[in-house]
Amino acid sequence: PTTYAQASKYEHWRQAMSAEYQALQSTGTWTLVPSSPNQNIVGCKWVFRIKRKPDGTIDRYKARLVAKGFHQQEGVDFQETFSPVAKPVTIRILLTLAVHHNWFLNQLDISNAFLHGNLKEAVFMQQPPGFIAPSQSSFVCKLTKSLYGLKQAPRAWYDKLFHALSSLGSANSQSDSSLFVQTQPSLVIVLVYV
Repeated sequence: PTTYAQASKYEHWRQAMSAEYQALQSTGTWTLVPSSPNQNIVGCKWVFRIKRKPDGTIDRYKARLVAKGFHQQEGVDFQETFSPVAKPVTIRILLTLAVHHNWFLNQLDISNAFLHGNLKEAVFMQQPPGFIAPSQSSFVCKLTKSLYGLKQAPRAWYDKLFHALSSLGSANSQSDSSLFVQTQPSLVIVLVYV
């Protein structure tokens, strides 16, 4: 489906949207506040994907709430943007070193990564289609956490990750901001990519 109206006709998509909405609520992604004329209200939409197993069978139905970041205004509801992208040369060097030294490699996918970033700016968004609070239908969502689609979402997530890795003793590389190295108590290398 490409719209909420299409997806809402099917139980599996309704369940997927409900699960995403509950995840957003449990992380405190927003609070409902009265709307005012001086707020830049960002729209939102549901994006739907079918996740498949390696054999091609359906694993699950995934619904994601995405902010319409193209409604944002620089200086009003975002200041800086940044997306951590590992440099190809860094990846090649890291893999070469891992093979040469017989290092253990592991890959980790952080579920709903962007939802962990804290927003510094005041961002206001429409309530999600299908999940409008009946007693507060004229209210808007004041975002406290980053959301997919926001211009500053990658930066907010990276800032949170940077502080967490730094507090654990990892140092950020000067040549590639996506590379973190920790030498004590043992060598740990973390490469961040989105």
